[in-house]
Amino acid sequence: MKTAFGWTVHGDGKSPLPGQAVRPGERLTWGRTVGLGAQHVVAMFGATFVAPVLMGLDPNLAVMLSGVATVFFLLVTGGRIPSYLGSSLSFVGVAAVIKAQGGDSATLTGALLVVGVVLAACGAVVQGFGARVIHAVLPPVVTGAVVMLIGFNLAPVAAGTYWPQDQWTALLTMCFTGLALVVLRGFWSRIAIFLGLVFGYVVSWLFDRVFGRIHSATGGGEVTDHWRLDLSGVGKADWIGLPTLHAPSFELSAVLVALPVVVALIAENAGHVKAVAEMTGDPLDDRMGTAIMADGAATVLATSVGGPATTTYAENIGVMAATRVYSTAAYWCAAGFAILFGLCPKFGAVVAAIPGGVLGGITVVLYGMIGLLGAQIWIHNRVDLTNPLHLVPVAAGVIVGIGNVTLEFSDDFELSGIALGTLITLIGYHALRWMAPAHMKRAAADGPLLDEGTSGYDDPATGG
Repeated sequence: MKTAFGWTVHGDGKSPLPGQAVRPGERLTWGRTVGLGAQHVVAMFGATFVAPVLMGLDPNLAVMLSGVATVFFLLVTGGRIPSYLGSSLSFVGVAAVIKAQGGDSATLTGALLVVGVVLAACGAVVQGFGARVIHAVLPPVVTGAVVMLIGFNLAPVAAGTYWPQDQWTALLTMCFTGLALVVLRGFWSRIAIFLGLVFGYVVSWLFDRVFGRIHSATGGGEVTDHWRLDLSGVGKADWIGLPTLHAPSFELSAVLVALPVVVALIAENAGHVKAVAEMTGDPLDDRMGTAIMADGAATVLATSVGGPATTTYAENIGVMAATRVYSTAAYWCAAGFAILFGLCPKFGAVVAAIPGGVLGGITVVLYGMIGLLGAQIWIHNRVDLTNPLHLVPVAAGVIVGIGNVTLEFSDDFELSGIALGTLITLIGYHALRWMAPAHMKRAAADGPLLDEGTSGYDDPATGG
């Protein structure tokens, strides 16, 4: 029967029928649907608040805006693509570069807003010309290289900022997180990063009780005696209140640093749409461009008030695969929970108190995994790196991106790191392909990025 909100109750409403799944336009009983929504919140929670913490943004605002962005995405896509939009981790390296250039949170969110506009425009192009345009402009060899350099560019942040704050807590957190990712199964493996944070939180509290204050660098770089876990802000925080909002500001240098991430976001969205299509049995190539536009517009919405960029989450796709429940009603419930969490400043204070050593252990694993997802794209699409047409632009672009090589054009304008590495890879590949002999082009025929069912950029631990 039809519900007042348009969802059809699946079977008896208690569980998926044998051999079937709960489709996006169906739902179980409201009690079970709300429970599934809560499960989706837990799945997205770790990455959604880790991303803003690493970027210096308000985690409360990020969680609340993830709910708003999810509602927006469901409305724009007509309820055909069940996905959760959380904070994108792809911009953590961008945030570090912008901060090093003297930028603040407003500068960062301004750059991310421009990325959202460009992403939405790319979605419009895909919708107009078809999903194959993605493969033509961004073949797997280029996409993999860009994702790799984005991840590995973060290595100095983990090694130089977080790890030195408490090396032993960082080491234990790293080991536990790695163990959780390998040993745990199903849903628990998909929240391994979150479990690693909880573990590190507890270890920091125990070390404070046993060893007292630690003499090390703080988040600001000052070496002092301090508690690993400082919960003083939690007691002062209110239970209910609005997160802190701020308007973006725009600087060309920051925008140029952020723009290359569009490549990763397009591949990520394409992979997620394909994964949902395979699970639900609903061909969604005709909605690919709409999904990319919706994600770009949601990013514009979030960053315009001071939040991080958004992206569709692999964690929640994993929850659907495990439960065989693809109901968008569950995502509406998850969005509602997230908005409520965002309105609790005390929750934000708990998140803000995460010790630097804990973030050190998490980021060592997380940043490396983001980088290696680039290699995963190459493997999934059978990219031949023995072919000079692939090897040369990738080799140059990755080293430039990871090594933060700088190209100065004037006293006021330069390109470096992620931005320069991406341009070298993208322009270099297409320029060399235009000049390459025919036999090299035939040998370099890339496997189809979109026909593999995923872009290779879907890892359950990284938030997309």
